[in-house]
Amino acid sequence: MSSIAILGAGSWGTALALLLAEKGLRVRLWVHGKETYQSLIEHRENIYYLPGAKLSPNIFPTQSFAQALGGQQDIVMVVPSHAYRMVLKQALPYLQSDCHIISATKGIETQTLLTMSEVTKQVLKGFSYTYTVLSGPSFAKEVSQHFPTAVTVASSQQETALHTQKLFSTPYFRAYTHHDVLGVELGGALKNVMAIAAGICDGLGLGHNARAALITRGLVEMTRLGVKLGAGSKTFAGLSGLGDLVLTCTSCLSRNYTVGKRLGKGEGIKEILSSMRMIAEGIKTTHSAYFLSQREKIEMPITSEVYAILYQGKSPLEGLKDLLSRTLKREFW
Repeated sequence: MSSIAILGAGSWGTALALLLAEKGLRVRLWVHGKETYQSLIEHRENIYYLPGAKLSPNIFPTQSFAQALGGQQDIVMVVPSHAYRMVLKQALPYLQSDCHIISATKGIETQTLLTMSEVTKQVLKGFSYTYTVLSGPSFAKEVSQHFPTAVTVASSQQETALHTQKLFSTPYFRAYTHHDVLGVELGGALKNVMAIAAGICDGLGLGHNARAALITRGLVEMTRLGVKLGAGSKTFAGLSGLGDLVLTCTSCLSRNYTVGKRLGKGEGIKEILSSMRMIAEGIKTTHSAYFLSQREKIEMPITSEVYAILYQGKSPLEGLKDLLSRTLKREFW
């Protein structure tokens, strides 16, 4: 029986473990948190991050990198972006040469402003490996319930992308290949910023017209920054861009949308974060996206207002006022 390693047992890591185990793979699931590990061992269920989904007998939780990674060719990284570098460094001594890193992490490293492929390149410098990013509109809960889902798997090497496509595809989970690694990574990260904005919009009770405008103009911002950084513009019209953007901006299953909605209703960010177990990647990504826009001299007004609300104490109503009072201009740049 073929096997695979997954590093990270949050909701998405657990959902991918279930998917791969159902395909007959032995899944070695590395778990960081002691409580989560005990839940997986004692209840055969991730009661903290994906309650209700029972683990397959093919899933083997462990807190040991040696047990998770020994002899594994395919390694799926599903840890938060701020922990990605640290976990990969800890995993490095146990990686075999020519292994395949599959990143399912959606974020941008805060201090360096690097995507996960760029972080991987730094950590694994001089090490032989291949890399794929998996992204797209995919809530873990729905994937675990076998709801139809389509995602993108992108690699600079076509053979690697095709391998990943075959690895993950099932009758309910359809993977499309792509070559634009940077564009797919940026789409998956930046849409979380817009999801917070959409949540704020709905929390303020501004209606469907406003949310539609915000999603559309948010896509413009994402594309604008992505193209400046070297990504292809068409990528942002695909599953990892527009697809993921629509999903996370319109559903309460989105942690980032939920954070925004609570902000719009008047809660403070510290209060919101203290009540959440799961990580809303968009909070840290807003910081990264804002400073990327400043560095690249790219106009990103929605991102700037979300940054001001999250990090500078600006009220959502004041942010809305400043967005609407900007100088009138052409739709396309």
